[in-house]
Amino acid sequence: MLLDRIQKPNDIKKIPREDLPRLAGEIREFLIEKVSRTGGHLGSNLGVVELTMALHRQLNLPKDKIVFDVGHQSYIHKLLTGRKEGFDTLRQYGGMSGFPKRGESDCDAFDTGHSSTSISVGLGLVKARDLKKENYTVVTVIGDGALTGGLAYEGLNNAAKLRTNYIIILNDNAMSISENVGGMSKYLQSIRTAVGYQNFKSGLEVFLKKSMPRRGEKVVDTLKRVKSSMKQLIVPGMLFEDMGITYLGPVDGHDITAMEKAIKEAKNIKHTVIIHVCTKKGKGYAPAERHPARFHGTGPFEIETGLPKENTGKASYTDVFSTVMIKLAARNDEVVAITAAMPDGTGLKRFRNIYPDRFVDVGIAEGHAVTFAGGLAAGGMKPIVAIYSSFLQRAYDEMLHDVCIGNLHVVFAIDRAGLVGADGETHQGIFDLSYLSSMPNMTVMAPKNKWELSDMMKYAVAMDSPVAVRYPRATAYCGLEDHREEIDYGRSEVIYEGSGIALFAVGSMVETAEKVRDLLGERGYEVTLVNARFVKPIDEDLLLKISESHRL
Repeated sequence: MLLDRIQKPNDIKKIPREDLPRLAGEIREFLIEKVSRTGGHLGSNLGVVELTMALHRQLNLPKDKIVFDVGHQSYIHKLLTGRKEGFDTLRQYGGMSGFPKRGESDCDAFDTGHSSTSISVGLGLVKARDLKKENYTVVTVIGDGALTGGLAYEGLNNAAKLRTNYIIILNDNAMSISENVGGMSKYLQSIRTAVGYQNFKSGLEVFLKKSMPRRGEKVVDTLKRVKSSMKQLIVPGMLFEDMGITYLGPVDGHDITAMEKAIKEAKNIKHTVIIHVCTKKGKGYAPAERHPARFHGTGPFEIETGLPKENTGKASYTDVFSTVMIKLAARNDEVVAITAAMPDGTGLKRFRNIYPDRFVDVGIAEGHAVTFAGGLAAGGMKPIVAIYSSFLQRAYDEMLHDVCIGNLHVVFAIDRAGLVGADGETHQGIFDLSYLSSMPNMTVMAPKNKWELSDMMKYAVAMDSPVAVRYPRATAYCGLEDHREEIDYGRSEVIYEGSGIALFAVGSMVETAEKVRDLLGERGYEVTLVNARFVKPIDEDLLLKISESHRL
């Protein structure tokens, strides 16, 4: 196999050009086989095989720096830097990370995990390079979905002022996780389809120089001076060049030769340059091409069908939330659902289909989602922001300043709360407990089982102040069905009364505490089990009462 010849950085440069398509095929086969066992981000990686190969052929790693936005599409980069053996432990404890990690390889320029950060990181690396008077290339690879995030525009605003080389590769597959939304998505679509502009730009200069040997150069110079006027006639906007950023493309992201040519050209430009690359998410694997959102992040699956290897058929907390949202919207016309580019992951896809006018996908813009929800609440609606815990922390100030201080009734449905495992430290949902508890007027609840999630969502919608309901990435617990006391604000639920030992638990830990109670019961202990329900406020009265009547 050609892939076996890639043992260290820059080995790909030794592969003959005519063999590169075969190497691309081997890489795709390798990724499909490995990810089918471990799970991981498959679709996005299958889409950037040729792009990453071209980068590694034109750059000199680790001297040159590549910053991958989010980082989930860095599998090929890891392969081409000699980490092939690590794929057997991909996203496993003690194994290879599914994201770039500086501690894993000096070819990983920055630890990433969240969206829209890469342009700012790249600018920092460029500034450090120039201050230290060093000479290397900095490349940022960012997807079109990440351009729905405000931080990307903050970076672009500064990148436009740069007077030194910096390359931004815009990987445009018309997808982030789900289908892209917003003005930038429509703008990029207009560029992708503007074939006339691309043919015009590439052919005019050649034609003039050939047909007018003596005067052609002067005419070309004149035309360059009025380029902005001409391009406006053919592609309205040309946002990037209007900002002062050179735009190259669109380039076929699956044409290695074309990609290398564009990268080589970009390296010689003494300011910021964007290479607009068009790719197909999931390319080379039919199930991933048909269902790109499903294969954005997948568990182990059967290669032949693309279907999950493990399907318990049991509802997850996300599934329960999805059903509850439909019921809430049916009962109350003021309910509005908001997601930040994740209608599938947060369980709002069905809601979107049934209530499109009351569904808003803001793109990868968590801060905007929260402040937008605040505006809805101020306008008399009942907004429910469905979001992963790891991503909610990106909107800390908006929660504090735009919702909590004003005591606005916004409901936060926090999915993936707690430990999430395979995606590593950048995606753990463990920080919301601390920062939400510190916010004025905020109430925080966590359900013990699927029925309590339903009850808590109904209770949250009926409140008139900020409230968060947090639940894990897990199969919804079906136990304790008979223990379904009505929710009373700030009050815990005593599930079992005992003496001597008391267990307080909240959320998914109630299931664990129930098992501990059973084990202690087998040893003769009578144990009180309390479902705290509320993280904030804490039921101090019950806590004091039980502390006085129990030894432990």
